[in-house]
Amino acid sequence: MSENNKNVKVGVVSLGCPKNQCDAELMLARIDEAGYKIVPEAGLADVVVINTCGFITSAKEEAIEEIMEAINRKNDGINKKIIVTGCLAQRYQQQMDVEFPEIDAVLGIGRNEAIVDTIEKVLAGERVIDFGRVEDHNMEGARMQSTLPHYAYLRIADGCDNCCTFCAIPQIRGHFRSRKIENIVREAEILVRGGVKELIVIAQDTTRYGDDIYGRLALPDLLRELAKLDVKWIRLLYCYPERMTDELIDLIASEPKICKYIDLPLQHCDAEILRDMNRTGDRESLTALINKLRERIPGLTLRTTLIAGFPGETEEQFTELAEFANDVKFDRLGCFAYSQEDETPAADMLNQVDEREREHRAEIIMEQQEVRVGETLQQQIGTETEVVCEGYDRLFEMYFGRDASYAPEIDGMIYFTSKKKLHIGDFVKIRFNDILDNNLIGELI
Repeated sequence: MSENNKNVKVGVVSLGCPKNQCDAELMLARIDEAGYKIVPEAGLADVVVINTCGFITSAKEEAIEEIMEAINRKNDGINKKIIVTGCLAQRYQQQMDVEFPEIDAVLGIGRNEAIVDTIEKVLAGERVIDFGRVEDHNMEGARMQSTLPHYAYLRIADGCDNCCTFCAIPQIRGHFRSRKIENIVREAEILVRGGVKELIVIAQDTTRYGDDIYGRLALPDLLRELAKLDVKWIRLLYCYPERMTDELIDLIASEPKICKYIDLPLQHCDAEILRDMNRTGDRESLTALINKLRERIPGLTLRTTLIAGFPGETEEQFTELAEFANDVKFDRLGCFAYSQEDETPAADMLNQVDEREREHRAEIIMEQQEVRVGETLQQQIGTETEVVCEGYDRLFEMYFGRDASYAPEIDGMIYFTSKKKLHIGDFVKIRFNDILDNNLIGELI
């Protein structure tokens, strides 16, 4: 550690998904260990690291906007050096180098470990373009937690072998690569000792965990080990329908620490569209799976994501999707307009749906969902739940938080009143008594 490093302020901006956030936390820990002063805002930094997302058009636009803001601050003498990492950098290697000469360094995902060395080089006046191999991407090491203290993301794998035709993740992140159970549990132990009460298990395809290194679907084995820890909630995100095994279903149902919450990204229900997406199933089989999950896991909260306007989607197929969503009545649902991504098979398919029509179809699904959610929330008035406090809203003069049926950052908030002072991370019992803009309102019992 150099004494000079203490005088250099470094800010890290992480965009996109929780998996990208885990990469940022690994880099933050290395930067901190090297003695640099980490600041919470890019506008306060001498060196700003932008950890980009490059999954869909809107994410790319957000990343480019963040880069341009940093360039403007650099021109104004605020930021001295700019380093770009993450999925956008990995996906558009040559373009990043050529089109943004103001950037001092571009790192590929396989070179995140070199973040400290890169900071030293750019501070010495060197320009760094370093990608390495995606397969060398290291998921191990100390992390500097960037979430609220009581929850943390626990990445169990990276990459993807599903090769959905609309998705660029396999090109960006490479093949599916699981971490060893002992490494994951060791990291979880450190997080729990640091005060984490909710572990959120993530990967591009969580249910595929272990298939590559153990030759079997080992997610149940991992969850049993995590459940031995002094943790209150274990939450699963990104569970693919074809790998929701009976063993996994039974474990979710029987283990009290595992939230009765499944994120099941279905994307569509029409057999032809799913086939063109390089996915399996149809409306009947997916409905049967959902009925099975709800029957076997009492109190289940089911979340899904859908894509509207995939190439070739007819009015009839979209209507079927809307009817499916309405019939199933998902507890949580996000519907996205199809994004035509470079170098994906779907981008070259015939019968691309007009962009405005894609957006319109997605809006229809979401409007329907808003109505269904309102009806469901109305039924919860008078019931009680345990909520973790996550802050205080001075405008509404109420605390807000989540119960086990809400994932952080994607599922909204529960608002509640309390006569006693609460702190972030407190678990309290509340009773619902009202609804405001499709948010449940409660009071401390």
